[in-house]
Amino acid sequence: MSRGHIIPIGGAEERLRDPEILHRFANLCGGREAKIAIIPTASQLPETGPGYERVFRDLGVGAARSLPLETREDCNDPRWLGRLENAQGVFLTGGNQLRLSTTIGGTEVAEILRRRSAEDGLHIAGTSAGAAFLSEHMIAFGAEGSTPHADMVTLAPGLGLTKTAVIDQHFRERDRLGRLLTALAYNPRPVGIGLDEDTAAFIGPDDRLEVFGSGAITVVDPSDLQYSSMDSAKQSEAVCMLNIRLHILIEGATFDIGTREATPPPAPGIRPETELRAEATVGSSAGSSR
Repeated sequence: MSRGHIIPIGGAEERLRDPEILHRFANLCGGREAKIAIIPTASQLPETGPGYERVFRDLGVGAARSLPLETREDCNDPRWLGRLENAQGVFLTGGNQLRLSTTIGGTEVAEILRRRSAEDGLHIAGTSAGAAFLSEHMIAFGAEGSTPHADMVTLAPGLGLTKTAVIDQHFRERDRLGRLLTALAYNPRPVGIGLDEDTAAFIGPDDRLEVFGSGAITVVDPSDLQYSSMDSAKQSEAVCMLNIRLHILIEGATFDIGTREATPPPAPGIRPETELRAEATVGSSAGSSR
């Protein structure tokens, strides 16, 4: 099988009145036949995991179970590893991304998630801190502001589902363009993906990103960078970056990470390919259950 979808969400996604992002993720995982494992490790609130269980069950998901991965020992427990082996989708909640990296990094849970994402078509979504953790290089924390500065962001190893992107969340709400640019100035190989709240990037096996949600996604493409002063910038000094390409993508727009090509949303009345594929999956699942 091909790689599963990687779905970073910018945080504060609608969960009650019209949870469209979570609905699409659930449909992609199989709808009524889906088994979704929820990893609330980033959060220290005891109600986070059970809350997402209720949301997914209300959406008609066949089985949604929160896994109590609170320590590194938990992340090697055969009970929870077995649930991850049998899941069609995994959802990582928000909170603190360093809790994810320090608790899950280097454990059997991390190995299963990487292997099953790459080989078994496992779909993995993360919101807020969970979104930041999905990539190889994770933004651990940083300052707000639109101008990049030499010491504006701290990076840490993430889960490593993709090497082609650095992900930031709550993007325009918390003015995080500067820290994403700073992360790219360190090494302008990946693209930067800045997710507004209630907005998701559905990244398919072909590395084609499709936007879904009420906000926008800022894509920063440094592939044609001509000059960066990062190597000579002093602490707290602004960084000069020349020839950066930036896209603002709304629902239905796409970005091919491989070719670095962006396309606008389809004309009114034409539905996105991801939505049609997800509905086809749910339709076949529902038919088989009757």
